[in-house]
Amino acid sequence: MLRNDQLEQWDREAFFHPSTHLAQHARGESPTRIVTGGAGCHITDRDGNRLLDAFAGLYCVNVGYGRTEIAEAIAEQARELAYYHAYVGHGTEASITLATMILDRAPRGMSKVYFGLSGSDANETNVKLIWYYNNILGRPEKKKIISRWRGYHGSGLMTGSLTGLELFHRKFDLPLAQVIHTDAPFYYRRPDAVMSEEAFTAHLVAELEALIEREGADTIAAFIGEPVLGTGGIVPPPAGYWPAIREVLRRHDILLVADEVVTGFGRLGSMFGSDHYDIQPDLITIAKGLTSAYAPLSGSIVGDRMWKVLEQGTDENGPIGHGWTYSAHPIGAAAGVANLKLLDDLNLVANAGETGAYLNQQMQAALADHPHVGEIRGEGMLCAVELVEDRDGRRFFDPARKVGPSVAAAMAKRSVIARAMPQGDIIGYAPPFCLTRDEADTIVAATVEAINEVLG
Repeated sequence: MLRNDQLEQWDREAFFHPSTHLAQHARGESPTRIVTGGAGCHITDRDGNRLLDAFAGLYCVNVGYGRTEIAEAIAEQARELAYYHAYVGHGTEASITLATMILDRAPRGMSKVYFGLSGSDANETNVKLIWYYNNILGRPEKKKIISRWRGYHGSGLMTGSLTGLELFHRKFDLPLAQVIHTDAPFYYRRPDAVMSEEAFTAHLVAELEALIEREGADTIAAFIGEPVLGTGGIVPPPAGYWPAIREVLRRHDILLVADEVVTGFGRLGSMFGSDHYDIQPDLITIAKGLTSAYAPLSGSIVGDRMWKVLEQGTDENGPIGHGWTYSAHPIGAAAGVANLKLLDDLNLVANAGETGAYLNQQMQAALADHPHVGEIRGEGMLCAVELVEDRDGRRFFDPARKVGPSVAAAMAKRSVIARAMPQGDIIGYAPPFCLTRDEADTIVAATVEAINEVLG
């Protein structure tokens, strides 16, 4: 198709893309896609291709594309008041309303919502609040944060350190010293194939206990984890995991942060993963599904016991020295209010649970016996297919073969977008909550065809 613009040239000459092979892209050796529109579960590009987005952008367009209700709320807010800050007690109708709506939906025991723009900055806020909390309590040495290998918590300095994926550490001088990692709750990759889920959970608890003993509980401030591992492989926890971890942390007076950037606001078929797995956190990180990515917005939901100490700190030291220029941005807040209303009005959380279960069931039916499919796993509107060279021996492909990316590329040729996850040949799915059963069938069919094309 002939064009009279220079967008593709400008894209390679001027645009620094995240999570991209920069040299290959600049040289024109990797594809570029310029997205021009979207409706429901589909996007369209400037070449006229219409693709079923089985990853909802980056797990985030939960209500689906093209929702005019959110667009109109954004436009109305921009006309009325495009911006005002939230410092020193200032607020807007949208930000105050959204904070109330979030707490109405949050697990019991949560007190206030601090707003940012991204999951990364929300977790940076969490770390600062955790350190402040322990300083107010007179525990200046209690500052280390435990994360899990394969966890994803952002791309900043502290949040990139919390992230337990090698790609986000390599050549960035991460992780920083205050962050320590424990084993991932990844049952398929358990050290002993004969372990039951309960035995694997006991193993993970023992590893955590040993880490706390080595480091000293008086030096450890908090533990952070996603209810379901996201970018690390879309991995639901093994049986009994969260209650067992919670008991260890409480015994050692270690705060618990639930990173619900992916799972918050319905992706598991429950409003929050913290309720889904009875996590009972002290802090909850939210972002993506808060606005379905129609505008940037994130949040830290602060629990009651932390909030009391934060208040004490300001009585002792004056106003808390933390804030972003765009905290509680009214346009993002207006998008959040409209988004949460749509979730309720369209019963999308229930559909995420029901149609997500159907997607997982159909994927199992189609691929459970494939010789190169090691595991199919998921929860709610999350699903993953792990590809292996030898299923019986749990032998993985050489990463240099790039099997996962090849399967994702073969799916894109079939007009379905899935994600090749890092650190393994894992195909991930996180569709919009408005997915239909027919669309789920399309995803499964494209997956089967792509795997057969790449692996036979």
